[in-house]
Amino acid sequence: MRTRKQLVTKGLLAALAAGLLISCQGKQAGNNTPAATSGASNSTPAAGSFKIAYVDLDSLEAHFEYFKEKRALLEQKQQQMDNQLKGKARALQSEYEDLQRKASTLTQEQGESAQRSLMSKQQQLEQEAQNLRASYTEQETKFNEELQKRLDDFLKSYNADKRFAYIFSYRSTASNILYKDPAYDVTPDVIKGMNENGAAASK
Repeated sequence: MRTRKQLVTKGLLAALAAGLLISCQGKQAGNNTPAATSGASNSTPAAGSFKIAYVDLDSLEAHFEYFKEKRALLEQKQQQMDNQLKGKARALQSEYEDLQRKASTLTQEQGESAQRSLMSKQQQLEQEAQNLRASYTEQETKFNEELQKRLDDFLKSYNADKRFAYIFSYRSTASNILYKDPAYDVTPDVIKGMNENGAAASK
């Protein structure tokens, strides 16, 4: 155990020493270069540097016009689907209540026939609801995949100069990023660029 600790300590010291050497070399080399400007979109990585950036998905969804238009259409379809199913469910409920009121005037055969008809209609409605929800889920999945592809394609172009090693996504309600420096927020650039691309594509 002691030998292992010594090796780990020596390795850590070696890594720290190497980092210090690179830092000193960077400072010496940077004496004749202008200071880097702040802001993710204007920063360029120095030799050996490792830069990351992030895109705030909440902000992107709130300001990316294509997303808002497509999301509104998808929500409209969902509302139409819900209204359609609720209307048919109400009609079936009314038919059931009407059957109850007439039950005393029907023969056993008529009553059983009416019940079978209601059960068949209920099963059809349940199947229709299942099919509609499956269709909506498929459309929603395609919508999300298309948006992800648009974002991926834009970021490849945006980061063509390799200024960032990684570009992460951030969402306030679900994110593994515990701290974010606004200096590395490229969301405004992404929103502007993707809106411009969308406007150009619609012409």
